[in-house]
Amino acid sequence: MSFATTLHSTQLLLKDQTLLLAPRVCSFPTRPGPVAYRRGSFGTLTLGDGIAFGARSRRIGSFRCFSALTPELKTTLDKVVTSNKVVLFMKGTKEFPQCGFSNTVVQILNSMNVPFETINILENEILRQGLKEYSNWPTFPQLYIEGEFFGGCDITVDAYKSGEMQELLEKAMCS
Repeated sequence: MSFATTLHSTQLLLKDQTLLLAPRVCSFPTRPGPVAYRRGSFGTLTLGDGIAFGARSRRIGSFRCFSALTPELKTTLDKVVTSNKVVLFMKGTKEFPQCGFSNTVVQILNSMNVPFETINILENEILRQGLKEYSNWPTFPQLYIEGEFFGGCDITVDAYKSGEMQELLEKAMCS
């Protein structure tokens, strides 16, 4: 008997833009056992019989993994990071960070009086996994300045301490 894991996503709204997120699937053989499910604000994870289709995949060992970064998500992320001078993909919001590293980057940007947008990656697992592929960076927060990936918390802290962050943001705000 084979089971497949399916993640169904919902839409994530960004002010007047909508991120269009297609569901991605990861399937793997498993022994029959209790069927589990999880519901959350980002969608539903279900286990049951089925065949995964409609996604790019690569086979690794005895299971198949599917990319979370669809062409549609990549296009949407390109639009988000280029339409805002400073974007922080983080756990939580700038008003209520849900991670110490995210909070550190928010505090740095706030101390520099820089206007910035935040996207809460905890609201959508597809977005969270897709961003890791998009930036080729495995952790959060992820800071983008003028459409380019800048780095995570450690890089931001180092750039802030050295004065590089101030120069870069001044240049970004003037362009």
